[in-house]
Formats: sequence, structure tokens, C-alpha cells
Amino acid sequence: MPKTKLLLLEDDTNLSETVCEFLESKGYHVTPAYDGEEAEEMLYEHHFDLFLLDVNVPSISGFDLLTKVRKEGNTTPAIFLTSLNAIEDLEHGYASGCDDYLRKPFALKELLFRIETILKREFFHAPNPKIGIDEGIEYDSLSNQLLVNNSVIKLQNKEAKLLKLFLQKKNEIISHEMIMAHLWEYDEQGSDDTLRTYIKNLRKIMGKDRIVSIKKLGYQFTLA
Repeated sequence: MPKTKLLLLEDDTNLSETVCEFLESKGYHVTPAYDGEEAEEMLYEHHFDLFLLDVNVPSISGFDLLTKVRKEGNTTPAIFLTSLNAIEDLEHGYASGCDDYLRKPFALKELLFRIETILKREFFHAPNPKIGIDEGIEYDSLSNQLLVNNSVIKLQNKEAKLLKLFLQKKNEIISHEMIMAHLWEYDEQGSDDTLRTYIKNLRKIMGKDRIVSIKKLGYQFTLA
């Protein structure tokens, strides 16, 4: 399975390097940014699973950056890492759309715990990590694996990412543009034909009616 991708906005280069090295040693892929404009550019060009955002950074503050991307519909979970500790700052952080707020200085192990906690509750905040799709078909949200009769089904990287997106947005109509941006990085060339192939492969496993094509709008993953 692909590594979980984190965007780290932190203008203190020493702290940024320390956090990156620690999280990468734990199996994460971390992309550092040192000012708000650089972070904004990166989050538009790449898909991330979690944002780690300092607040007082050059060009665009972490608060303003997250407020902006939330208004644009980006629901990627975010943790603020900041020395601001007044209750007003905490209120501002959550009003901006963060999922957690960690005051500096912090222990790296605490940061890891916060990250893991958010990623584990990524699907519907459900206590059971296994999501039932159909009889004998489950998705394990902790291991990001598709199980059929308790056997792991091997999916291609982008098929696995697509299935995860469908489950995160079950019963919603997901636009072609959102799917393409989610599956392919900025410098990759995606295609409708390739996407249809991934859809076809997932339908073979879960049934044709599970993934509905909505003409001119996108796809809908139906789940009771």
C-alpha cells in the first residue's frame, strides 16, 4: 500500500527537519513547506492525507490557509502546530477548520499519537475499523485493504486510492475532476479511459450496481 502523505508547513527549518525525519522513520511520506504560499501551491498540486500547519509563517498564516481551502471544499484533516496558546487562538484554529490543535513545544510521540488518532477515525468515526460493503466483502480502514471472505484482494495503487475515496464519500456524487485530482499527481497524466478501467475492475469485485455512473457529473458509490 502507498505511504500516507503529510504536508508539513513549518518555517523553523530545524524543527521541520526534526519532524520530517521522525515521521518518515515511522513510515510516513512528509513534504515540507516553509511559508504559506509554498504550502498552498503544494496542496493544489498534490494529494495529501493530512496537513500539519504552523500558524505564524511568512506570506499566508496557517489559519488563513486552512480557512481558504476549507471554503474551496478541501476536507483533508489538519492539525495546527503552534506556540499560540490563548483560548482565543484555540477558538480561531477550530473555527478555521482544524481537527486538532497541538501547542509547542510538543513531544514527537504525542504528535505521532495525534496523527494516528485522526487517520484511524477517517471513516465515519466508526469504532469498528472494518466497513461492510456487501456479503463477504469488507474494507479494513486501518490497513487500507479490501477483504473478500477474509482474504486480501490485491488492488493496484490507484484502484486502492479510488476505493478509499468512494468509501469516504459514500452515496455522494463525486465529480470526474475530483477523482482525477485525487488519483493523479500534478505531474502525472491521467485519462478517462484509465479511470474507467479502474472502475470496471472494482465493479468486478463488488458488483456493477455498487458504483453508479452519473451522466456528466461523475460517479456515486452506493452503500446502505
